Amino acid sequence: CILCVCCGMSPVRITPSTHRSVSSRLWRLSIFLLLSLPDSKGKAIWTAHLNITFQMGNQIISELGESGVFGNHSPLERVSGVVVLPEGWNQNACNPLTNFSRPEQADSWLALIEPGGCTFTHKINVAAEKGANGVIIYNYPGTGNKVFPMSHQGTENIVAVMIGNLKGMELLHLIQKGVYVTITIEVGRMHMPWLSHYVMSLFTFLAATIAYLFLYCDWRPRAPNSSTTRRRQIKADVKKAIGQLQLRMLKEGDKELDPNEDNCVVCFDIYKPQDVVRILTCKHFFHKTCIDPWLLAHRTCPMCKCDILKT
Repeated sequence: CILCVCCGMSPVRITPSTHRSVSSRLWRLSIFLLLSLPDSKGKAIWTAHLNITFQMGNQIISELGESGVFGNHSPLERVSGVVVLPEGWNQNACNPLTNFSRPEQADSWLALIEPGGCTFTHKINVAAEKGANGVIIYNYPGTGNKVFPMSHQGTENIVAVMIGNLKGMELLHLIQKGVYVTITIEVGRMHMPWLSHYVMSLFTFLAATIAYLFLYCDWRPRAPNSSTTRRRQIKADVKKAIGQLQLRMLKEGDKELDPNEDNCVVCFDIYKPQDVVRILTCKHFFHKTCIDPWLLAHRTCPMCKCDILKT
């Protein structure tokens, strides 16, 4: 059989007494194949953690997430600064004379640039020549928050990161409203590139063979994964907690409709009559359609970080 040929064994009946020998030879073959793969140095994909901070009214909001990827030719370095847009109606920074609306008090700044119009290399060089400490380019419309590592040869001295289109548009609208946004970019995790179809097929065969041997010889009932069970329980508890939070419909004359009051910090829109708001246990309130998905994902108040399960 193929298994016997690959492992250098004579055809044998698979029994518990032989499975360890077969598995050992399979693992040695797998290690040999891994060491025989072409060198992938320089082709790894590095994720970028973005710590985004901005102020809405009297509240300082901070958001941390693995939101982007470093460009193929970007240095893997930590960089931070206030986020700055190109001046004018066109945000793609393709014009060499493009200026950036950098605040006077900002010592370090990052350029936020839209895609299209010219190469990534050209955009990054334009921002670097104007003194940017880093460049953030968001993906094309219609791609959601998908990202890919940009190719921008010739710009190796400045950090360049791509983020999703949705996240980029969110930052763009904040800055256009006059919100002061700062971002710290941290180096995240490394991801290896896709293996070739041939190598992937071979490893699939080996993995299936090994799985068969272990299931045949060493199968035992397994207890349910405790972490998965706990996550499901927490999600169910969060849904129950959300359902117990107070709802209220705003009407004319409510103080929440006063233009001087805070907006909804999830969607940044003002409150209007007939809006349904959800009131949290910490007394902060938000549009129901905004806060319910937020709580399912984060479990905490976006303003004071109060955990709805602990209160």
